[in-house]
Order: sequence, then structure tokens, then C-alpha cells
Amino acid sequence: MQARRAARELALILFSQFDKKITQYNQAEFEDIILKSVRTLTNNALDELKLSVGAINAMKEYVDTYEAESPVNLSRPLQSNNIPVALPMTSDLSGRLDELLNICEKTVLALEIAEMTALEYTGDVKNYVIEIANTFKEHSAEVDGLISKFARGWDIDRLVKIDKDILRIAICELMYIESAPVKVVVDEALELAKKYSTDDSSSFINGILGKVIDEKKRNNN
Repeated sequence: MQARRAARELALILFSQFDKKITQYNQAEFEDIILKSVRTLTNNALDELKLSVGAINAMKEYVDTYEAESPVNLSRPLQSNNIPVALPMTSDLSGRLDELLNICEKTVLALEIAEMTALEYTGDVKNYVIEIANTFKEHSAEVDGLISKFARGWDIDRLVKIDKDILRIAICELMYIESAPVKVVVDEALELAKKYSTDDSSSFINGILGKVIDEKKRNNN
């Protein structure tokens, strides 16, 4: 996980925890919320890993029991090893594979969080999160104005909070942080939407960011 990718994810968590106007926060408060966010993510990752190990062990026990209790193995001498048997019906196996895939996804997320935590202590991640937060603090009216302008018929106060925060982060990068590559910013905003929001969020966010990029091009010409 690259430092800026980790920073965008932490920025999303940071934005979700604001309980007052962004202009009322100072840098020390930003840093405190980031530290607490990392600790929360780390603890959640450990919990998910423990649950994953437990679920995998349960599946292993299920398979072992299924094999041991099959008629062919029950009829064998007590000291002999079990022989492999046919698996259950595909419907049952499919459900268990879905469960295993879900466990794997949670494990990958836990590892990403662990990596994010490690990156945070290099300074690069935290510094970029702070840059995003300070940029939004300075330009919050303009950023929210762009969201309102291009969210056709949507009241910004009624937008899904996480979608609004993803847009705020991406627009700050697109409009005010010159070192942020446009394609990377958009792609990673869509990844955050897929990861944390609804199925329809990606297309909604993509549409607004496309209009923001067009607006910036017009202003620069």
C-alpha cells in the first residue's frame, strides 16, 4: 500500500470523526484524531484476524468430522487412518466457500490496516492526511460549493456522509494539491466508495469528479 493511498483512507476516517466545523480544528487535534483512528483500526484488525482464524478452524473441524463420520470410515478398524471421501453437495460447499472468501477479504483488510499503521509512523502518511485536512479547512466553502453545483438536485446536507467525505478529499487533491495525479485521485476515490459505501456510490462520485476536472480545465484555459 502506497503512502498516499493509506493517507486517503485515514483521511476518510478523520473526516468521519469531525463533530464540529472543520475550521474549528487545529493541527494538534488533527494529529490526535489520526492517532486514535490508527489505534482503532489496529484493534479492529486484530479482532478480525482472530475471528478469521476461529472460522477457518471451524471449517477444518467440519471437514475432518465429515470425513471421520462417513460410512466408509466408520466401518474401518479403529487404528487405521481415514480415507478421503466425496465432499457434500455443491450447494453446501458453495456456501462454505463464500464464507471462506469473506474471511479472506477481512484478513486482507486487516493486513492492509497493519501496513497502513506501519506507514503512518514513517511520517509520510500522517503529513499527507494533515495536508488534505488543512486544505479542506482552508477551502471548505469552495469544495462543498462544487459538490452542490454538480450533485444535480441533491442537497449537500442530505448526501450520504461517507460519499460527501470521499468527494471532499478527492476535490481537495484535484483542485489544490498540485502533486496529486488526476487519474490516481479519481481511481482511489472510487476504490474507497466501493470499499466503504453503497453500490451506486462509485458512479455518483465518478460523475461529480469528472465535472470538477472539466471545471478546473476551463478555469485554467
